[in-house]
Amino acid sequence: MHKALEYLSIAGDIVHVDQDKYGNILVIDGRKHRVLSFDSIFEQSKIIRSTPHLPVHEYNRAMLLPIAFREPSHVTVLGLGGGVLAHGLYKLLPESNIQVFELRAKVADIAREWFYLPDNDRLKVEIQDARLAVDNMPEGSTDIILTDLYSADKMSPAQAQRQFIKACSRALTSTGWLALNYHRMPEPDGNLVRELRRQFPLLLMFRSKTNNWVIYGSKHGLNSVTLPASRLAELEARLPIGWAKLMKKLERLEL
Repeated sequence: MHKALEYLSIAGDIVHVDQDKYGNILVIDGRKHRVLSFDSIFEQSKIIRSTPHLPVHEYNRAMLLPIAFREPSHVTVLGLGGGVLAHGLYKLLPESNIQVFELRAKVADIAREWFYLPDNDRLKVEIQDARLAVDNMPEGSTDIILTDLYSADKMSPAQAQRQFIKACSRALTSTGWLALNYHRMPEPDGNLVRELRRQFPLLLMFRSKTNNWVIYGSKHGLNSVTLPASRLAELEARLPIGWAKLMKKLERLEL
């Protein structure tokens, strides 16, 4: 199940309700968790209130894995939700700039007010359609793109379009990484994977416990995806999400 189809896993109280032209926005509190939902049935984001910078869901944690191979100076996040990825990046990369594109202004307001998203010059949120934002990004302007575009009940079709993949590739630096969160594994011989192969010499994949598939494209090849234990320990000290365990599930995407 992907995040847009992941049923609310906490029993709690609705503590905030808002609405825009795209629909409802709900904040739901359990004993220790807080959830963002667009319809009170499915989770969009989930945090532990005492540690809001630590992603709860495994697929969110897995989306951070490119940082194990590439320390970026600039990261682009497409789709804010409750700000889980952006907040994790902010803590993990104290010298880096994080740019987020989010379609809904009220979602961004709620991420700051209810999900503790930092308000800082190093973490900038722009209200803009992510598809248009990527098209307009300067060539080679970002080191990592993390794309997590979902509405209340489905993945944005943009993430499966060849033009979107091309635009992301163009916006990345020559050593850049793209990570995409998919609700199901794309067809290995389909147009999407063929385009990913055209744009990225190395493709990796991660299957989460909830059957999300995170697909990674690297603009440069790697001889091995195995990293020294010291590197993983360093990352764990900066953001304790179980880097070594996550890395064991990382695989090459082969035809």
